[in-house]
Amino acid sequence: MKPFLCGLFAILLPCAASAETYVVGVEKAQFLPYYTVDAQGQYSGYARELLDRFAASAGVTFVYRPIATQGLLDELLSGGVDFKYPDNAAWGTSARLGKNISYSSATVDYIDGVLVAPPQHGKGLEQLKRLAVVKGWTPQQYSAAIDAGQINQVDSDNLLTMIRSAVKKQADGVYYNVEVALYALNNSGKFINALQFDAGLPYNRGSFQLSTIQHAPLLKRFDQFLAENQAEVQTLKAKYRVEENINSEFVGLEQWKIDFIKRQRAKEQAAKKG
Repeated sequence: MKPFLCGLFAILLPCAASAETYVVGVEKAQFLPYYTVDAQGQYSGYARELLDRFAASAGVTFVYRPIATQGLLDELLSGGVDFKYPDNAAWGTSARLGKNISYSSATVDYIDGVLVAPPQHGKGLEQLKRLAVVKGWTPQQYSAAIDAGQINQVDSDNLLTMIRSAVKKQADGVYYNVEVALYALNNSGKFINALQFDAGLPYNRGSFQLSTIQHAPLLKRFDQFLAENQAEVQTLKAKYRVEENINSEFVGLEQWKIDFIKRQRAKEQAAKKG
């Protein structure tokens, strides 16, 4: 029996050893609905489910390693992780120069923009004198106005602090990822609908990508997965509502205007049927 077991292990172990396992460096942050990391270090959200579905289809295993946002790129460049998420080819820093980084197709779109109190919506840049920004973020669309002293940048430790500052009128607007900010507002219990995205103010539209240095062939398979499973990806986006407020035809409109347009369309449809 002993020789038989040894022979069996000799057959099985090479298979186990050859299983492809990759480490994905992810942001150690609460950034729902896109992704989050809980107190136990468990990674979840839209990104986790999307990447897990690809890994299953490709016959590989992804292990997620939460890393502080500011150190995530260094881990990719040093080889500490196989992949980085999220990333974007347009997030240019000097550290990327000369590095052979490959980027996937877009996994999800995002908008970084300004949320204001409903009475301030649509009033333009003139009313935006104090802009709440998380420390470390650079609102490029507003940097010239900030440098010129036309807008005062109010640095905050986190999103909740910024929301409070705007609600208490200590800031005129909050610059953040729109979907994340609205998710936080609608799940806060006390700030529901307190702020809304103002698409009339300058904003930045981009996308999240998966990046790698050493594993470009697998990244191409990921692109193929995204292209061949568009319906599945869209269903997943709808499940997590990751693009609900930025790709809608009503983006940036006040809720009463949205309701009015929908009522008018319903009347028109009823008239056509009649």
